[in-house]
Amino acid sequence: MAFKGLQGGRYKVLEEEQVRKIHDSALEVLERVGIKVEADELLNLLEQNGARVDGENKVAKIPGKMVESALEVVPKQVKLYGRKEEYMLDLSDNKVHLGTGGAAIKIVDLDTGKVRPSKLEDQANLARLVESLENIHFFQCPVVPRDIPKERLSLNSFYAALTNTYKNVQESATSVEAVRDIIEMASMIAGGEDKLCQAPFISFVISWMISPLKLDIRAAEVLQEVVKHKIPVALSSAPVTGSTAPATLAGLLTQVHAEELSGIVLTQLFSEGSPVLYGPVPGAANMRDMSYLGGAIEAGLMNAAAVQLANHINVPIYSDAGLTESKLPDIQAGYEKAANIIQVALAGGNYIHHAAGMLEFMTTVAYEQYVLDNDVIGMAMRALQGIDVNEETLALDVIERVGPGGNFLAQKHTVKYCRSSEFFIPEVADRNQRDKWEEKGGLDARERARQRVHEILAKPKRNLIPEDVDKVIRERFEIYLPPNDKVQMNKV
Repeated sequence: MAFKGLQGGRYKVLEEEQVRKIHDSALEVLERVGIKVEADELLNLLEQNGARVDGENKVAKIPGKMVESALEVVPKQVKLYGRKEEYMLDLSDNKVHLGTGGAAIKIVDLDTGKVRPSKLEDQANLARLVESLENIHFFQCPVVPRDIPKERLSLNSFYAALTNTYKNVQESATSVEAVRDIIEMASMIAGGEDKLCQAPFISFVISWMISPLKLDIRAAEVLQEVVKHKIPVALSSAPVTGSTAPATLAGLLTQVHAEELSGIVLTQLFSEGSPVLYGPVPGAANMRDMSYLGGAIEAGLMNAAAVQLANHINVPIYSDAGLTESKLPDIQAGYEKAANIIQVALAGGNYIHHAAGMLEFMTTVAYEQYVLDNDVIGMAMRALQGIDVNEETLALDVIERVGPGGNFLAQKHTVKYCRSSEFFIPEVADRNQRDKWEEKGGLDARERARQRVHEILAKPKRNLIPEDVDKVIRERFEIYLPPNDKVQMNKV
């Protein structure tokens, strides 16, 4: 049984007073330090709405009143949709969803086990894989295809995903023109842009902030185009302790909260009421070589704390958990991923990306890792379900009927609950006795996961975009995935 949208929020890293202190400190940062904006048009927009602008240094200092105004109009609830009803994601009230993340430039080849550059075909195959993994709730395009031109990358990544999964697809966009093309393509599939906006089965993530506190002007232009169409967007800001943020966890949280608040201000000035996700992606630095440590336990702590900051301003959160510095799907990958996924899920992260597939400092993915992480996510969601205590589950009558020294195996109560959601059954974990395990080949978890990937990808391919729509899309846009005569076109 798949778990989705269960309630988190039981795990709190910060006391309420600490949350308020971080929030108030972030407001002070915005008012006293401000953000660097190297574009006169955006500086003028901020100044006209109450910011104090230092034109010489290109800095906008944002008073608390501007933040308050933005928080009054930004949507408090955001829903992301799939092209199947069961794939809808309600990002409110600490409801938890976990999925893939990007943007890896390498992949562990499924056949050779060697690392190679990622391709557009991998994007398509990973979408097919995730469509069959029930505990992975959404598909953020995991890889950066290295075999197509950069200017065609975003559109083709969306296309590769949409032809292979009905789940919500999220990706970045490299330009304003790419945003327009992507929304046009998605509107063709939806039957019009109005229908797409009513049930958006695509969403965007924009890395609009260069930490510390500097607006990426080109990304801001892309962000402006997205929110103009009212398509949901995650405001991704990724400071790292000791390099692009203070070395302390509280200091990083203060800075990233200030950055996210400024992003909410900006998006609501661009397009009031546009749906956004508060999107901090805090990381720790390895002070030996300044590399990024997404699998550090401190990353989990900061991401869990960030959920509380999002709750404080009542905006849905784009959370981060599931990274690892391991180069392979091994025991290090398992314990780093599990430790941080369970933290952020119990905290109540709404949209937890990077939860499946990632390896090696966020640069690499492996097909089999998605299958392994499907089990980890399922376990985390089962933990969120908690323990149901009622008259039937307390089982007093069953205990009395069996009596001292009895056995519960033949009881109807046992038959009912052993097949229910009371127990999570992992897909690839081995629970056999040693002799049975040896009879089946004595394979470790990675090899069992690789077998499962081969089973899924061996199934006949289907294009999940209707055939007539796909024909129009291929005529309109430069699509790099070749048509395949063996593909079973979806004529529904």
